[in-house]
Amino acid sequence: MKFLCIGYYNAEKMDAKPKGVIETVMSECGPHLDTFYKTGQVLLDVGVEQGEKQVRRNSGQVKVTASQEDGEKIGSVFILEAGNMEEAIQVASLHPSVQVEAGEEFDWRLEVHRVHTYKGDRNLKTT
Repeated sequence: MKFLCIGYYNAEKMDAKPKGVIETVMSECGPHLDTFYKTGQVLLDVGVEQGEKQVRRNSGQVKVTASQEDGEKIGSVFILEAGNMEEAIQVASLHPSVQVEAGEEFDWRLEVHRVHTYKGDRNLKTT
């Protein structure tokens, strides 16, 4: 089974800290990512930039708008392969979103969703 995991953070809280503090916190992610990837169950892992757009249909037209710039944001998205939800949670729990202690201050959290349809390349390469 495949699982989509979405990592959230509080942009206001992170933006309020000096750049050096955030760089220090982010540097703590590397060892946790190594452990996370070594499971062999991570099919895709994406870090997401701020400045997203919303695309929706409104009155028969496709509208593009800027998303709200403050509050909770998506910071990462990843897809796991696991036998069941419990195993997916166990693997997702290795992600820095829930391993880095300082993440609590910035409201880092993960959602884990079972995927009912999936079309993708297990060996997807990005630049």
